[in-house]
Formats: sequence, structure tokens, C-alpha cells
Amino acid sequence: MMEDEESTIRAELVLLRLEHRDLDFAISARAESGRGDHLTIQRLKKKKLSIKDRIIQLEDRLVPDIIA
Repeated sequence: MMEDEESTIRAELVLLRLEHRDLDFAISARAESGRGDHLTIQRLKKKKLSIKDRIIQLEDRLVPDIIA
């Protein structure tokens, strides 16, 4: 993997982790305050899960495959 590609992946990971954390806070706040309807909270959870899947994909690209 080239250094440019690795730095791009790491930068994207930082942004995705921030967005994931922000969604976690938003979901918690809406659930606790009762401001968010069930459908909105479910959509936020789905988006959070999608971001988590993307984070895992990018992390896998950074870690080299080791054949035991």
C-alpha cells in the first residue's frame, strides 16, 4: 500500500469515527428526551451501523493479511 493511500484511509477513518460518535450522542439524546420518534431513531441507528461497517472495511485495508 502506498503512503498516500494509507494517509487517505487514516484521514477518512478519523472523520467516520467522529461521525459515528456524533450519531451515538444524537441517538442517546433523542431517546432520553423523547424528542425523536421511533422511525427517526431507527434511521440514525441504521446510518451509525453503516458507518461502523465502513470503518471496519477501512481498518481491514490497513492491516496486512497474515497467513498462519
